[in-house]
Amino acid sequence: MTPNVTMQDVARAAGVHTGTVSRALNEATRDRVSADTLRRIDKAVRDLGYVPNPIARSLRTATSNTVGVVIPDLTNPLFPPMIRGIQSVLDSRGFSPLIVSTDYDPQREAAAISALLARQVDGLIVATARLNDPTFERLADQGTRIVMINRRLGGRDLDSVTADDETGMGLVISHLAELGHERILCLAGPQDTSTGVARLRGFRSAVESHGLDRDQKLIRICESWTTEQGAIQLTSALDENIPFTAVVAATDLIALGCYDAMAERGLSCPADLSVAGYNDMPLMDRLAPPLTSVAVPQFDIGREGARLFLAGMDDSDRLPRTILLPVSLSIRGSTAPPV
Repeated sequence: MTPNVTMQDVARAAGVHTGTVSRALNEATRDRVSADTLRRIDKAVRDLGYVPNPIARSLRTATSNTVGVVIPDLTNPLFPPMIRGIQSVLDSRGFSPLIVSTDYDPQREAAAISALLARQVDGLIVATARLNDPTFERLADQGTRIVMINRRLGGRDLDSVTADDETGMGLVISHLAELGHERILCLAGPQDTSTGVARLRGFRSAVESHGLDRDQKLIRICESWTTEQGAIQLTSALDENIPFTAVVAATDLIALGCYDAMAERGLSCPADLSVAGYNDMPLMDRLAPPLTSVAVPQFDIGREGARLFLAGMDDSDRLPRTILLPVSLSIRGSTAPPV
């Protein structure tokens, strides 16, 4: 590669103005350049070995072309597809994601966000929002561009992309009701998150609409979205001898905890208990038995979140948008009629 090749060198080689080269190398403006001119510029770039200087570009445009992506747990299979969706869109515009994982720790989250802002990211795509967390409202008021994915804030309208969780819970309850289940245990997610609240609301609404048992003892609130909590809450319900024939978990990880608790008790799924999860994370079809789960479009959530972010970059005065993506039910061997 030839050292110190500049945009001016490319322009001279292609016989065009430097502004035309700039437009040709920017995905957002490339379509404004004629096909013949693009071919000449692309050939000059290849022949000269030109590599754009992101630092110089950021000085010209007052942007860093980086986006902070804040997720709660990088080891959770739910989030890598979202990150891929984000990156698929940002790449097309020359933006790079800077990914941080908070491990569900508010102090770690605050430190990570401070570090991202210190690196002058152009904004944040956030999957960690809690309903009553003022952090992101404050940042938005200070001018930070923020898009919420997977979760929403409780009181402030910001750009957000989430799955239709109430409908999703209705799908799984309808499936279990059709199988003949009348007493269904709900292992709900933490109620300080929009996903936890929406899924529990969907459960209650669907149980009522299908005329199923509304015993409040059939609702257990998990402290976290973890396998451990699933095992703890199901074990507690079994120890109390509460009658139920099926379990709906607010996430697949909680459902996996149910598998663990049942194995320890010598119970069989679905012969003794049907189990359904939520999110349909990778490999749920490889379990024994394969897990019935509400399929959430994880890649699309990330992709649409990145699109909203870039739309805000292009028009800072636009009103916030809320996108609700459809879900579906993947029916597998973990659910069957009650014995």
